[in-house]
Amino acid sequence: MTPNHNSSSIQPVELRGLRVFPFSDADALIDYADEHKGMLVAINAEKIVNASRDEKTKAIINSSIAYCDGAGAVKAARQKGAVCEKIAGCELWLKIIDRHHANRSFYLIGATPEVHEATIKKLKGLYPGINIVGHRDGYLRTADARAALIDDVARTKPDFVFVAMGSPAQEILMSEMLARHKAVYQGLGGSFDVFTGKVNRAPQWWLDHNLEAAYRLLRQPKRIKRNIKYVTFIWWLIRKKF
Repeated sequence: MTPNHNSSSIQPVELRGLRVFPFSDADALIDYADEHKGMLVAINAEKIVNASRDEKTKAIINSSIAYCDGAGAVKAARQKGAVCEKIAGCELWLKIIDRHHANRSFYLIGATPEVHEATIKKLKGLYPGINIVGHRDGYLRTADARAALIDDVARTKPDFVFVAMGSPAQEILMSEMLARHKAVYQGLGGSFDVFTGKVNRAPQWWLDHNLEAAYRLLRQPKRIKRNIKYVTFIWWLIRKKF
């Protein structure tokens, strides 16, 4: 039975100019997306800082169904009086497939050719009969390849399109596809790598204590330049500047 969370009553909160929906859990988000269609965009501290300085990215996010994918985004939303929980994008797409694999269609885009093919193979093993109407890796090297992909999505008319390319590239591509075909689109970043086991997600203890970003930094010290943005975000939290 499909959950019903009265999705029409969910109203976004504004975080540094971004409209973010405060969903209580993944089921509430999926209910809302089923009813409204559009792009699902994961919001975390880094994305809030980046988008606050980029009007084009902000406009794309504000036309989408943005949700709290990070603990920082949840804390900021709660400062604005919202009641919400963290929803991990790398888990959300699989919950969507788990709910809808028997009666909806899917299109998958992203990752290297090897990881992409491994993703398709694993999904077909987990969900026999799943209707994947199209797929391709994330290397769109020419304008013609990009146009052909958008044409194919419009032609095959999937119900859900998952795009694992990283931000802001995946959001820009999803907005172009959405203009041609109305569906539910979700940006997944590196989720195909996690799904196939090429990349290990943080252990459960780190997830339970909202330290996934710290774990990634320990494993990949070169991320320090990206993580500097958390200083700005923490300052906003302390000063209640959302």
